[in-house]
Amino acid sequence: MADVLVTATDLAELMLSPTPPVILDVRWQLGDDDGRQHYRDGHLPGAIYVDLDSELAAPPAGAAGGRHPLPAVDDLQAAARRWGIDDDVTVVVYDDYGNLAAARAWWLLRWAGITDVRMLDGGLGAWRAAGLRTAQGDGGIARAGSVTLRPGQLPVADIDEVADSTAVLLDVRAAERYRGEVEPVDPRAGHIPGARNAPTTANLDADGYFRPAGELRKLFSEVGVDEGSDVIAYCGSGINAAHAVAALEIAGVRARLFPGSFSQWSSDPDRPVETSTETPPAG
Repeated sequence: MADVLVTATDLAELMLSPTPPVILDVRWQLGDDDGRQHYRDGHLPGAIYVDLDSELAAPPAGAAGGRHPLPAVDDLQAAARRWGIDDDVTVVVYDDYGNLAAARAWWLLRWAGITDVRMLDGGLGAWRAAGLRTAQGDGGIARAGSVTLRPGQLPVADIDEVADSTAVLLDVRAAERYRGEVEPVDPRAGHIPGARNAPTTANLDADGYFRPAGELRKLFSEVGVDEGSDVIAYCGSGINAAHAVAALEIAGVRARLFPGSFSQWSSDPDRPVETSTETPPAG
């Protein structure tokens, strides 16, 4: 499996190399539309701002694809070239929230055939904690890249495969959403029948770094995932589930992403939904 993470100090060295990486700033949180302003307030030198809603997803499609469907390959390729990505280049992505949004770019670009995509472990906070400088403002315009994307390089599961699969199905949303106690954005509360809850935030330590591989293996084993398990991960709209896929890869497990996730499932009235008052396994 390819490297998933890069440390702040290693990234600083890569940036000074003859072939520096393309760095993408993916500032996004549910309910926070100010990602570009957060980027302007401070970002890694040379980083290009990426708008998750418009560049890493197609328009919302409800029961046909959920809130953040995968973008058309031609659109993604045009965006990747606009960001300055060439074939065989290293790409580093980050945000300021534990890489919960940046993981979407990590997964999507890996799925599209870019083999060396890494997340800055600890995100912007790790960069600042290492005493490294940041830049302000809109940043420069990247030179045009020439990458050719080859989609399908990471496994996915569509809604019918999820319904019929015997795989371990992981719902990585917060426990209260999994149980159906609250549902702030999707049509119905609860979870896909048979899913086990493994909240994405448990993948991180208190400082927003990914837990070590051994800790992640233990965490996932508590919800029935072992090295040879067939695993499908979903969340609300396929964003945080990409983070779970990354954590599983660090733990040595190749998982499938359900891009439509619960936003697609819950939009189809013919798909059953379960609620639960049980507390999920501890993470």
